[in-house]
Amino acid sequence: MKPIAIAIALAAVLTACSERPQSIQSGRSSDVPAWQGAQDPFVVPGWKPGDKASWEAELQKRAQNQNEYVRIGAQR
Repeated sequence: MKPIAIAIALAAVLTACSERPQSIQSGRSSDVPAWQGAQDPFVVPGWKPGDKASWEAELQKRAQNQNEYVRIGAQR
């Protein structure tokens, strides 16, 4: 009876050690600057891929949208 219990415990331990890695495989390279990397249908209208100035302008617009005072038009 003990060899069966040992075999079951060993199988449980080995099963726990065989977990697959849980990482995202997007296929995109991280060595490309951010303003050159987006080539999908989810980009903001008006942004031109590969143009650093338009990338920075879009980031500035997004940052201003996060500012509650600017977003609702409140004055200090």
